[in-house]
Amino acid sequence: MAILSRKMEESIAAYQRELLDTHYAEVENMYRQMRGWRHDYANHIQTMKAYAAKGDMQAITQYLDLLDTELRSLDTVVKTGNAMTDAILNSKVSLARSKDIPVKVDAHIPVALSVSELDLCAILGNLFDNAIEASLRLPPEQRMIRVYMDMKNTQLYISFTNLTAGRKLKKTDGRFETTKGDGHGFGLVRIDRIVARLDGYISRNSEDGAFTTEILLPQ
Repeated sequence: MAILSRKMEESIAAYQRELLDTHYAEVENMYRQMRGWRHDYANHIQTMKAYAAKGDMQAITQYLDLLDTELRSLDTVVKTGNAMTDAILNSKVSLARSKDIPVKVDAHIPVALSVSELDLCAILGNLFDNAIEASLRLPPEQRMIRVYMDMKNTQLYISFTNLTAGRKLKKTDGRFETTKGDGHGFGLVRIDRIVARLDGYISRNSEDGAFTTEILLPQ
C-alpha cells in the first residue's frame, strides 16, 4: 500500500513538473512575440520617417494600410470580458499557434464568475493542453482547435474541440484512452474532480473526425 502511495506521489510530482515546464514555454513564447513586435515597430517607424522626410504622404498612407491589414490578420488577442480567462486563453492560443496549430476562439463571459480562478485555470489549461497534444499527432494541414465559451442561463458553458482526422478514440472503463503515456491522465482526472466538486456537468465525445469536451458549471 505504501509502495502504491509513493508511486502515486511520484507520478503527481512528475505531472506538476511538466505543467511548470509547459507554463515556462508559454511565457517564453509570449515574450519572444513581444520582442519581435518591438523590433518590427522600430523598423516601421523608420520607414515612415523616411517617407515623411520626402513628403510622400501617399506612400505613408499605403504603408499604414498594409500595416492595418497585417495587424488584422495576425491579431490573436482574446477578449472574453473575464481577465483570468483572457490570460489563460491568450497564453494557450499563442503556444498552439507557435506549434502550427490553428485556433478559433469564440468566448464571451459578460458576468462575474463564482468559479475560482484556480479551478478555472486548471480546467481551461488542461483542456487546451490535451487538445494541443492531440493536434500534434496530425499533419499540420489537418490540425484545428475550436474553443467556445458563453453563459447558458445561469451556467458557464465551455466547449473544446480538436480534429482527429477521422480517428475515433477508444474507451476503457468508461474513459477515453490517452496516448500521452503514464502519469498523463492526471489532467483529465483533475478536470473531472473539479467539475464534480462544483456540481457541474461534463461530456466527452469522439465522432465525425473530432474530439469534443463540453462542460457546464453552475454560477
